[in-house]
Amino acid sequence: MYSRREFLTTLTVAASCAVASARATSAARATLTGTVGLQLWSLREYLPRDLDGTLTRVREMGFREIEAAGLYGRTPEAIRAALERAGLKCPSAHMSFERLRDDRAGAFAEARTLGASRVVCPWIPNDRGFTREVALDAARMFNAIAKDAEGSGLRFEYHCHGYEFVPSTEGTLFDTFAGATDPARVTFQVDVFHALLGGADPAALIDKYRTRVTSLHVKDLKKGFPIKAGTSTAPPEADVPVGAGQVDMPAVLRAAARAKVEMYYIEDESATPLENIPKSLAYLRTVQF
Repeated sequence: MYSRREFLTTLTVAASCAVASARATSAARATLTGTVGLQLWSLREYLPRDLDGTLTRVREMGFREIEAAGLYGRTPEAIRAALERAGLKCPSAHMSFERLRDDRAGAFAEARTLGASRVVCPWIPNDRGFTREVALDAARMFNAIAKDAEGSGLRFEYHCHGYEFVPSTEGTLFDTFAGATDPARVTFQVDVFHALLGGADPAALIDKYRTRVTSLHVKDLKKGFPIKAGTSTAPPEADVPVGAGQVDMPAVLRAAARAKVEMYYIEDESATPLENIPKSLAYLRTVQF
């Protein structure tokens, strides 16, 4: 039988081991540096038919913040009211390139009405290809947009989409574009699905521009789906729940932590978003990185 001293010594050692184990687990399970929200484009088939019911479903999934992408035939005021009824906030809103070019003041007013403090441009028109000239022209326009946004109390972000990751003098055309934009005003939203699809390494991209990456679109590319530089679109079946595809998500999340990313927006473009979104959210809650 143990003596009392031996028993207490055993307890002390066990406690020390438990503390060490807890510390190791804590180190392995780093936490996200920002909030997890939902990009509403994921539910674009549902929102026009049942705005309140769909937003209530979003809240029930566990989200508290969303990113806007369109008004679904409503006014900004109506969307804001529906968000408030559902207990949701909208810190960020996507606005089209054309809207920001032709009606900047209106776009900014809409974003503020929704409650957003950020405006994101998700696409640069490139029907004839994304060329160096297109990249530099867009950079000049975005510098002006970002300056005006700052004057309106908003921040401006550009969302990468895959067509930018083709070779250029600076590395890729994304590098060309980034080098021509104002680093103090033009920040980036890295869509990890489209970055990988377009031929980039999402984690390396976040690391390279870590001081400018403020948000992510978190989504995953089906294993085995072909990757080709410059690709910007994929069919719905290429989109799978986060953690189930070929994006190295732990590496992405480690890079995002180093960059102090502020928002992680789940986006699902599959044919079954209501099934996939909870799986993606569960992955982000439990993933070790």
